Amino acid sequence: MHDRMTKKDIERMEQEIEYRRLVVRKQALEAVKEARAQGDLSENFEYHAAKKDKNQNESRIRYLERMIKTAQIIDSDSNADEAGLDNTITVYFEDDDETETFKLVTTVRGNSRKGMISIDSPMGKAVLGHKVGERVTVKVNDSYSYEVEIRAIENTVDDGTDSLRKF
Repeated sequence: MHDRMTKKDIERMEQEIEYRRLVVRKQALEAVKEARAQGDLSENFEYHAAKKDKNQNESRIRYLERMIKTAQIIDSDSNADEAGLDNTITVYFEDDDETETFKLVTTVRGNSRKGMISIDSPMGKAVLGHKVGERVTVKVNDSYSYEVEIRAIENTVDDGTDSLRKF
């Protein structure tokens, strides 16, 4: 696995684990207890739904713990003039005569719908460490690649409002 994550990513995961252990687990156990008290478990939909919710919470906790255990911690600092983690990058697609702006993030925070591109994606790999004005090749696969020009790099502050991607 060995996802590359920052210390902030690890902190967010630890906070989620703590919340799930202290709050969600307690609620889930209470829901199971209440549903069990209703009688016949073989036809008790509430009981089965409560057990499913409880098991999903436990699975998420184990998943996060495994992610933390196997994580490769990386530094989020980069030179002010180079594309790095948590920077907002604007690239120009010459073939389409269009620009696109996105934020470079770690894999666990990647969400293309919110304009957050992973440093492990083809675009992220291509622009990471490059400067404004440089043309970079985005290699999608062995048979397809294209070029973009980096038009702007904005140093943005990671305020923690973007959440970890849920699996």
